[in-house]
Parts: sequence; structure tokens; C-alpha cells
Amino acid sequence: MRNMMYVLSILLIIGILMLNGVSYSYDRAIEAEMADTIEAPMVVADDDGASDGKYVWMEGPPLAGGGDQGWAEFIIDIPTAGTYALWAHVFVWDGNSDSFWVTWQPADPDEDAQVTKNTEYRWSIGTKNEWHWDRINHWLDGGTFDREWELPAGESTLRIAVREDAAKLDVVFITDNLSDNVEEVNPRFPGPEDVTPVEPQAKLTTTWGNLKSQW
Repeated sequence: MRNMMYVLSILLIIGILMLNGVSYSYDRAIEAEMADTIEAPMVVADDDGASDGKYVWMEGPPLAGGGDQGWAEFIIDIPTAGTYALWAHVFVWDGNSDSFWVTWQPADPDEDAQVTKNTEYRWSIGTKNEWHWDRINHWLDGGTFDREWELPAGESTLRIAVREDAAKLDVVFITDNLSDNVEEVNPRFPGPEDVTPVEPQAKLTTTWGNLKSQW
């Protein structure tokens, strides 16, 4: 009996240690201006408050409605099949500039949300009128709910598309930590641990945006 109690005690201790030692296996931060495609009229612009001093947006005043034109698209290699969440470092002025369309294939279908206006892909950003981290969500007719994506290992395509002009996108943070607590997730800016596969885009859209930001 004593030996049985000893074994159970050891198993209990191991279980507690395993729970306390839970860690998350993957995260990655990407500068928005490092997107594989930046489609006009979304452009790169400068802001000292943004990571690395740059961000992407469809420039213009925050107005009701939106342009629904332009996007940033990221080709992301997922190392392990699993469930992932997205956070982003963003700036929105007010309720007229606080949303994007977001699709992440192959978890999401090959759908152009700017055309279909499918609210499954509508991301409503917390309005703070300052740079802050926000978890990407569904803004559905019944409320706003955090999104999660079931992804296989391998190449995936994340598109963050303009819905309302003037919403600013600085950094995208990918994680398998599904908590909705920003302090627990601790999203971060890109660092040496993040492999950056491409140089900042030198396409016409980006070059034009950089020129205009200096006027």
C-alpha cells in the first residue's frame, strides 16, 4: 500500500510539473512591409511609432465606408500542422477606419472577401487611436469572436485586405498560443529568431508609397 501511495504521489508531481511547464511551440513576427505582395492602392508609409518605422495602409482620411481595394499577402511556411491564431500591431483612428478583410489559405477557401463581403473574414479592430496589439477576429452580425485556423504543415497564404481606408498595419504575429489575453500571448516585434525570406518590396506600389510619404 505504501509503495502504491508513493507511485501515485510521484505521478501527481510529474503531472503538476508537466502542466506548469506547458510551452507553445511556434510563433513568428513579420513586418507588414515585408509582405510578398503589396497590391495598390495599399502602400508602404513611414511612422516613427511603427516597428522599424514603416507600416502599410490604403492612405486617406477615415471616412464611412471604404475603398475595398488593395491588400498585403504573406507566404508563410507552417512547420507543424495545428491550430493557430493571429495578432497584429495596428493603428486605427476611429470607427470609420477600424477593419480589414482577412483570409488564410488553405484553412479558408479561395474567396475574395472584398468582393463577397463575407463577414466570416471581416476583422474589427479595437479603436484606440494609437499603435496597439489586436487579435484578428470575426466581426459577425451576432458579435465579434476570435478566429482560429486549422492549418497543415507547409506553405500557406495569408491575405490582409483593405476594407476601410486609413487603417494601418505594422506587424503580423503568428502563434499557436490561443489565449485571448495579450499579456499571456505577449505578441512581439520581429527579431533575430524570425527568418525573413524576402527583402522589402520594390514594386511600383511600394516605391510610390515611399515617395508620397516624404512629401
